[in-house]
Amino acid sequence: MDIDKFRSKFLEEAAEKIENLEQSLLALENDTENNEIIESVFRDMHSLKGGGAMFGFAKLSEFTHDLENIYDLVRNSKLKITRNLLDVTLASVDHLKTLLSDPDLSLEQAKNKHTELVVQIKKIIEDDNKNSIIEEKGGSEKESSGVKSYYIYFEPDDYIFNDGTNPLFLIDELHGLGDCKVFSHFNKVPDSENIDITRCYVYWEAILATSEDVNSISDVFIFVEDDCKLEINEIVDHNIVQNMDIMQEISNLALSKNDVGLLEIQAIVKKYTEQKISDEQVDDLSKRFTNAPSVKENIISSIRVSSIKLDNLMNLVSELVTTQARLSLYAEHSGSSELVSIAENVQKLTRQLRDNAFDIVLVPIETMLTRFQRLVRDLSNELNKSVRFIAEGAETELDKTIIETLTDPLLHILRNCIDHGIESPNERIESGKPEQGTILLKAYYSGTNVHIKIKDDGAGIDTEKIRLKGVEKGLISKDAELSRKEIFDLLFEPGFSTAKNVTDVSGRGVGMDVVKRKLAEVRGEVEVDSEINKGTAITIKLPLTLSIIDGLLVKIADNYYIIPLSVVGKIYSANQESVVNKFNNLIVLDGERIPFYYLREEFNLPNNNEDHEQIIVVSYEDKKIGIVVDEVVGEYQAVLKALGKLFKNQEIISGATILGDGTVALVMDTNKMILQFSKDNLKIESK
Repeated sequence: MDIDKFRSKFLEEAAEKIENLEQSLLALENDTENNEIIESVFRDMHSLKGGGAMFGFAKLSEFTHDLENIYDLVRNSKLKITRNLLDVTLASVDHLKTLLSDPDLSLEQAKNKHTELVVQIKKIIEDDNKNSIIEEKGGSEKESSGVKSYYIYFEPDDYIFNDGTNPLFLIDELHGLGDCKVFSHFNKVPDSENIDITRCYVYWEAILATSEDVNSISDVFIFVEDDCKLEINEIVDHNIVQNMDIMQEISNLALSKNDVGLLEIQAIVKKYTEQKISDEQVDDLSKRFTNAPSVKENIISSIRVSSIKLDNLMNLVSELVTTQARLSLYAEHSGSSELVSIAENVQKLTRQLRDNAFDIVLVPIETMLTRFQRLVRDLSNELNKSVRFIAEGAETELDKTIIETLTDPLLHILRNCIDHGIESPNERIESGKPEQGTILLKAYYSGTNVHIKIKDDGAGIDTEKIRLKGVEKGLISKDAELSRKEIFDLLFEPGFSTAKNVTDVSGRGVGMDVVKRKLAEVRGEVEVDSEINKGTAITIKLPLTLSIIDGLLVKIADNYYIIPLSVVGKIYSANQESVVNKFNNLIVLDGERIPFYYLREEFNLPNNNEDHEQIIVVSYEDKKIGIVVDEVVGEYQAVLKALGKLFKNQEIISGATILGDGTVALVMDTNKMILQFSKDNLKIESK
């Protein structure tokens, strides 16, 4: 077996455990008495400790073991959750990430951090042993639980070795919990000719006398709970392992038959200890043993897939869409009705496969929330501000590529909200606001797009300050009359800032041009709206996916273009006279005056001699705009391809696609196109 493969799998699972751990700790801060969260924290630490030891991450295992000791005290109500404890634990979570990437702590800074955190953890245990032990009512100390004897049946699935698990380590760990007697069973081992060394044929029964509870025993098998048959039942409330007569009879029984079983052990214990168990109790125990889920159905509801494999899947689906378009075109010109029917079926299957592939690569926004919550917690503490973070619509899904690109812009926006948006507690009280500020992240679907709104209830942005700063930087003239949207758009100009003091954290407007540029890489748009003393709202509009879009194929002269179907409203036919050389570029459609752009004119192409033109009405912000083309060919699934470095500054074309006959069609970004045409026309008019 390839140990590197298992090590790689451990790293993936460990990163997920650390993320879950961080999320649980942030939730625990708001609900320190929640036993379910405390147990979750302990389980994640226990898993990291065991996995680290198994795959050679010794320092990670030792470090996590110290953390686990703290939360073992917490889960047993012997230690209180304090702010200091959570601060140290969250810092330790960050250090666990370092231990994953640098297990030997080769960097001096990492070594010093490791030593510092170990000292802090030891100090918490010592201090809380002295001062924070929770006493029972009346001041008496909590009595330690007595020793109990348990029956354990452990039968690993035959493929358990495939995950790098050694069952003997688990059996050995049972001995660390107390007095333990183990009975191994080899009756399922085949003869030497039929044996498969990659399969596990052995199973075990054990008698364990310990002061630990059932949960602690279950934790031994936490890695393999879904890969084995496991039974843990209490036998009696005292230690029977030290009774030689009982153990000898159980051993003899284990040699004479395949399994001993709970009921046989109960009978032996009853005989030697003269402990009376009523028939009702025996029946109850028998039912518990018989009805317990001793045999688990190994139903795999989800699997872990490499992102590289998903990328390859999307690439193959994209190529299939292109090939299907070629097949459909050939079928239309072939004159064969049977081939046309086959092409139509292939088209339906391709669309279904495309949609399923989309669903696979979509990732919920909640995967980013832990980083946002952590940022708000740490930064608000650093700035001595009280800030509450609320997320709505976190189940909203986006393409994983978009999620990866989106994280940094959202973190920057949140820094701005906390640093320059939310006021200090005293300032908020003076202005009649609650002492605690609020940041709301809300995600929701809007057609085929996703909107993400980040809203704070802070000081807001003064539009007059923005306008004056724009004049000062020469971005606008002193007499320019701008709408609120146009004023806020100035925030996205490079180096633009209205902040009086530039901090290490952020500056309202500083870097917002980078935010806009990063979002533009994934065809995203961003808008700002704000009101003095009420707060600021930043809305990001994103496509669901990047690789394939449903589009409208149009023709202008000899060139083909794709317009995203998500922005298309209606299509009209109009006389050429009504659109050519119109000084105000307005046309009445369905009783409504709609501005339009004649693309032949905008692209500097000569007028055609056709009598009719096609007007496609698209949505632009909250307006309707007409786009005049020569011909509408029909709907088309477009596989987007990048234009390359030579066209990186061309914003009105977001990519290209290959048609069925090999022709290249350019994909229009109608929002960028309309914005650019509007600016060009304003420049012409001003001249």
